[in-house]
Amino acid sequence: MDELYFLIPKDARRLLFSGDKVRLNLDLRKTNRTWEIIRDGDRFVFPDGTRVGREVIERIAKDDSSIYFIKNGGVYKAAIAGEHFYKLVPTIPPTIEINGIRMHRTKEVNPLQDTRNKVNAVKPREGETVLDTCMGLGYTAIEASKRGAYVITIEKDPNVIELARINPWSRELFTGGKVQVIQGDSFEVVKRFKPESFDVIIHDPPRFSLAGQLYSEEFYRELFRVLKPGGRLFHYVGNPGKKYRKKDLQRGVMERLRRAGFVGVRRVEEALGVVARKPGGEKS
Repeated sequence: MDELYFLIPKDARRLLFSGDKVRLNLDLRKTNRTWEIIRDGDRFVFPDGTRVGREVIERIAKDDSSIYFIKNGGVYKAAIAGEHFYKLVPTIPPTIEINGIRMHRTKEVNPLQDTRNKVNAVKPREGETVLDTCMGLGYTAIEASKRGAYVITIEKDPNVIELARINPWSRELFTGGKVQVIQGDSFEVVKRFKPESFDVIIHDPPRFSLAGQLYSEEFYRELFRVLKPGGRLFHYVGNPGKKYRKKDLQRGVMERLRRAGFVGVRRVEEALGVVARKPGGEKS
């Protein structure tokens, strides 16, 4: 894959006020590495030789909610327009926005800490097998694999997978060898797994209004079936509607999990979710 050079609005503004040369990070802070960009009149020369006009840099500098990348002589927004509008947002690490809705918490915590809070709720261990039901940008799958687990992650939307392929923070999904990506609907894909296949399940579905079937007792029974005895489940729920309508979606989730057979069902406030386990095995 050709190397991509990323530019966020803050760095575009630095370019505009730079001298003849400036060093910038061009991988969205995935590393501390910097690259040299040379000013040539009203154009800026990137490491692969791409020349970008000042007017393009000025446009990027004004677009505070987007990420751009340079590839094969062109400049592109990290976005996909189709039935829905998808784009990477310049948080560090980036989150994905679908029709203006961000897929990670970005107010109280950054997406990386948000991910760690979720994974810490079930603490995958060396040699365990983890099911990550809703991949997104794959931060959960990557974090679990870094702890020594083998991860199977499922993503329904090919546009989300395409943005993950672009995003440098998602690279380990496709290069590390410890994560298997399956494109499909989790509601259907999970039915194909053998009973007691997973030590841990991390279930981080889209909001209830977009994917109600992934909050159903029927689906929870499938998760119970594929989990090993003693296996742990974390279910991200969030708290939509709680502040203004006194609605408690987590309570309904917990009741359905118990009916599906899970025990030890309790809230994990720092991760805005619920943990549970399957009876049997060693208690975790």
